[in-house]
Parts: sequence; structure tokens; C-alpha cells
Amino acid sequence: MSNKEIENKMFDIAVSLIKQRYPVGWGGAAVIRTEKNSYFSSVPIESANASVLLCIETGAICEAHKFNEKVTHCLCVVRDSATAPFKVLTPCGVCQERLRFWGEDVRVGATTDNGELMFVELKNLQPFH
Repeated sequence: MSNKEIENKMFDIAVSLIKQRYPVGWGGAAVIRTEKNSYFSSVPIESANASVLLCIETGAICEAHKFNEKVTHCLCVVRDSATAPFKVLTPCGVCQERLRFWGEDVRVGATTDNGELMFVELKNLQPFH
């Protein structure tokens, strides 16, 4: 399976999960793909106390650790409302550190200047780690 096919599949999984879990309003989901071709997904933890929240990717990252599988790709997708377009969130610095556990060649979702989905290796996203 090519990277493009993997990346499109991940986007489809994330969008499907958002539509299922958040049929109205804001929604977000992350998808991790591993070397064994496993796909783990997660949604953000909700809490009245913002200081205890975790990134959307955290659950999927933990699943990969739980099953001792090497992560190859990570994607986080959100939408602002049920009618808003889906958009990709590039991993924050903390998630970049979490993903670097598997090496600097992990591919992460990003958005081009014209709004298209692209994946870049961590070493290119943060070249001076």
C-alpha cells in the first residue's frame, strides 16, 4: 500500500469517527498507523477542567504502546461545526516528542498553503529537534 493510500485511509477513518462520535457541533479524532498495518484511533478527553485535557492523538499513541507496535503515521482531524469543513491539525510539540519515540521518520499530517492534506516526516516538521 502506498503512502498516499495509507494517508487517504487515515483521513477517511478520522472523518468517519468524527461523524459518528460528534454528529453535531465541534468534533475531532486522531488516527495512528503502525508498521503492522494496524490503525488506532482516539478522540479527546472532555472535562470541565481544561488543565487535565490531553491532545486528541494521545489515546491512539497509548494504544500503539500497549500493543508494542511501531508508529509510521499520525493524523489529527477536526471540524468546527457539523457543517464546517474538516481540517488537519499538525501535532503540537508534546505530541511530536511522543511520536519521536518511534524515530524521526514518523509521517505526520499537515496542511499545505492551499489547504490540501500532506504528510511530512518529523525531522522535516521540526528540523532542529
